[in-house]
Amino acid sequence: PNSHYVIEMQHGILEECKRQGFELLIHPADSVDGAYMEELRSLISNGHIAGLILTPPFSESKELIETLDDRDIRHVRIRSGDMESDSPGPCILIDDYRAAYEITRYLVCLGHRDIAFLAGSHEHDTSSENRQRGYHAALTDADIKPQASLIVPGEYTFNSGSERTSTLLGQQPPPTAIFACNDEIASGALFAARIKQVAVPQQLSIVGFEDSPFSRQSWPKLTTAHQPNSEIAANAARILIESIRSSRQGNTDKDPARMGFQPEIVVRDSTCPAAT
Repeated sequence: PNSHYVIEMQHGILEECKRQGFELLIHPADSVDGAYMEELRSLISNGHIAGLILTPPFSESKELIETLDDRDIRHVRIRSGDMESDSPGPCILIDDYRAAYEITRYLVCLGHRDIAFLAGSHEHDTSSENRQRGYHAALTDADIKPQASLIVPGEYTFNSGSERTSTLLGQQPPPTAIFACNDEIASGALFAARIKQVAVPQQLSIVGFEDSPFSRQSWPKLTTAHQPNSEIAANAARILIESIRSSRQGNTDKDPARMGFQPEIVVRDSTCPAAT
């Protein structure tokens, strides 16, 4: 995740912990390095941890969840999904699918048909997968056949957005709109368009996702999907603390708490009706 996402999450958790008399221990871990499981086991064994809040991609790790359950460590997962998702245990569910569907439908309503999708990494990342599913469904519902050449895998980085957009703009015909899987990718797309002397939004509409500072500091400002990370994190902390207190009181029969969020479209200057 980008640093802005991490900072907002930490802020939300910290504020709720302070309010309820708990301390926050932040432990950085690299999901690419398989050693994180040993780090976690050591942290649990050596520390006095009441519970854990897991963000993607750790919240998707079956091995990690089983380890926590086996050791009776209370945890709350923040992950992509909706309230109908098969997601056992306490969790905060972010409806990336529905938000991506609405963003794509917005572009379609502006008259765009050649809409590219710049994915994030799909490995251990259901957020990118669900955003792509929403994009695909919105096009299909609008009787627009998704084009494989316009769906480009990559990473959640500025350089990845720039490089992929540069390639897309060399296609004939080029896309008239780009849906980037986060704002950092979208900012890279804006940069590539400027280098190629493609006017945004007059010749190319670009949308991002998450409403990070990238979306407000870019020029033009990005249309995006607002994701209230601090609020999400604060609710995860509240649910975890309630679970910890309930367990200490011997109340283990209560159904796990679940809460859903849907990011909402924020329209700014990077989108306009398709040229006719």
